[in-house]
Amino acid sequence: MQTTKRNNRPNPSSRGSQAPKGRRPAKAKPVSNLDPNLLRKSAKPVLTEQKQENRQRFDELKLDNKIQQNITAKGYEFLTPIQEQAIPVLLQGKDMLAISRTGSGKTAAFLIPLIIRLMQKPLATSLLIVTPTRELALQIGEEFKGLSRGMNLRFATFIGGTNINTDLKNLGQKPQVIIGTPGRLLDLSNQRALRLNHINTLVLDEFDRMLDMGFVHDVKRLVELIGKREQTLLFSATLDKNQRKLIDGLLHQPKEIHVDPGTAANEHIEQETIRVPEGKDKFEMLQDLFSDKDLKKVILFTETKRLADRLCKKLNQNGIKSGQIHGNKSQNFRNKVLDEFKNESIRVLVATDVAARGIDVQDVTHVINYQLPMTMDSYIHRIGRTGRAGKTGRAITFIN
Repeated sequence: MQTTKRNNRPNPSSRGSQAPKGRRPAKAKPVSNLDPNLLRKSAKPVLTEQKQENRQRFDELKLDNKIQQNITAKGYEFLTPIQEQAIPVLLQGKDMLAISRTGSGKTAAFLIPLIIRLMQKPLATSLLIVTPTRELALQIGEEFKGLSRGMNLRFATFIGGTNINTDLKNLGQKPQVIIGTPGRLLDLSNQRALRLNHINTLVLDEFDRMLDMGFVHDVKRLVELIGKREQTLLFSATLDKNQRKLIDGLLHQPKEIHVDPGTAANEHIEQETIRVPEGKDKFEMLQDLFSDKDLKKVILFTETKRLADRLCKKLNQNGIKSGQIHGNKSQNFRNKVLDEFKNESIRVLVATDVAARGIDVQDVTHVINYQLPMTMDSYIHRIGRTGRAGKTGRAITFIN
């Protein structure tokens, strides 16, 4: 094929890997190294009520009546394994490193004992929960609101993409619990609106992802501003051994708990792969999947924002109601799409990995990886959006 030359310069391809003067060489497209054989697995049946008899019940913990009523109202009857191990230790005020798979009840595992401490010392306790994504911060806020209903405990959520004047107003209410993403928390601290030296309990949720997303310096700065504290908790689904030195510097004589660690996916998720033959239209194959009415509430993952936008548009054009969520969308837009997905106004949520952490939507029937994730950690967190709260889910991954 004939190539066009500009300013009598030779075609770049004739000069090996050398890029045209004044231009940067194109970045090599990342290639996933996941073994497709690891992405196929049958789901184990969910425990029946008869088989749950040996599990501990929340009403056996003899908690304060108010929080017990809220726990019951949320439909929580049996403690999950991470909750069984974490709650008694956290009630003692110890530091903790807790690793448990996605969807295993980690949020309630640290919120319930912390709420009990807040009730015991409402004026002496100040709690900061830091998360890597806005969606996770909002989810934790909703969980705290439900578990602390009627207790006169104040919380506020501070995330990027929202009106900072609203944040300043909320800080004026002197919340005992602050939930947020690192960037916005530091912005408020730099404006002297948020005084972090009053914090005595720090929680880093999904800490592995936070330290992996380039927030390391932000986290270190937050810790420095907080200074001496009574309790520090690190919760996540996975543990990166390279982060061990930093973790050890954050914790003091911690209790370590490893329950169903996120080195493997939820065993209640049916995992399968679909190979895309050469020359076959991948979108047509995706579209064919949606002829199955069992795909009622689906999260469709892509690696890029551009592809998420394109797929969402094509799905809607083909009569499959969809919305998209990724980092280029405003927070109001993301909240609106999530609400539409939760109330089933849309059937498909097309997302990048920003949604793999922190989105806890009930009854997601399927997760579809339109593109192969880069790492097993990403895969585990993606498919962990289904098969939650004691239900079976399905994960489908396209293999080119």
